[in-house]
Amino acid sequence: MIVPTLNDKGRMADTPFSLEAKITVERRDEIVLIGVNRPQIHNRFDPDAFFGLARAYYDFDNDPSLRAAVLFGHGENFSRGIDVDAFAPLARAGKPFAMKDGMLDPFGKAQQLSKPLIAVVHGDTWNMAHELHLVADIRVASADVRFGQDENTHGRFPGGGATIRFPREAGWGNAMRYMLTGDRWGAQEAHRMGVIQEIALTPAKALELGIALARKVAGCGPLGIKTTLESAHLSIDVSEAAAFAKLDEQFGGLFHTQDFAEGRRAEAEGRSPIYQGK
Repeated sequence: MIVPTLNDKGRMADTPFSLEAKITVERRDEIVLIGVNRPQIHNRFDPDAFFGLARAYYDFDNDPSLRAAVLFGHGENFSRGIDVDAFAPLARAGKPFAMKDGMLDPFGKAQQLSKPLIAVVHGDTWNMAHELHLVADIRVASADVRFGQDENTHGRFPGGGATIRFPREAGWGNAMRYMLTGDRWGAQEAHRMGVIQEIALTPAKALELGIALARKVAGCGPLGIKTTLESAHLSIDVSEAAAFAKLDEQFGGLFHTQDFAEGRRAEAEGRSPIYQGK
């Protein structure tokens, strides 16, 4: 697999679009475009793709020549979230998203990016994908976006931070309305809740808008931008640290339950699951 990496000058290297590149990297002057590229499986994240994104975030954060990043998805959807079967062994081991050297957690549980991230979403944006979108500082959506946070309907729960960020961003009732039912919602509803800041007519227009916003951010004083993010995070991160610290254990624990197994069977068999609370 092709993975993002810093080059020999300490600069984030391009990872051109190809069938082998699960995460693409395209530098454009002082901004960088980071693309999720598994369209054959609706851009679901397997461990390679997730940890490739973690490497890309680390490289972006540690490249002094870059001032803003845009996260987007190749193909018809931003992402349908986690590739559950591919992650199951890591989840059962209790450390599904453990970071290594040269990585920065895309969920921002323990360390946030020190530079601005703009998420541009379109099509299906479900579960893990919605959580990665919530991490971004500015969020743009195409009018065709279909959000979802339906883990509870499959015997799991949102393990990437939605239980923390979604209520904070949208308000308790709005977040629980969707997390506890598994219902989908669209761009206008997300905008009403304050979860996205801009809506564009098409995916291409949304990406253009995201790039334009990134260029505006990159034109500002980088030290002031960095300090703005640092100051804003100080107001919320300390109170949320305990909740983030428990997420991996909670997420992995549900992979050992009978309800999780029933959820996977029901999904494979195309029927409604019958949960026992065990």
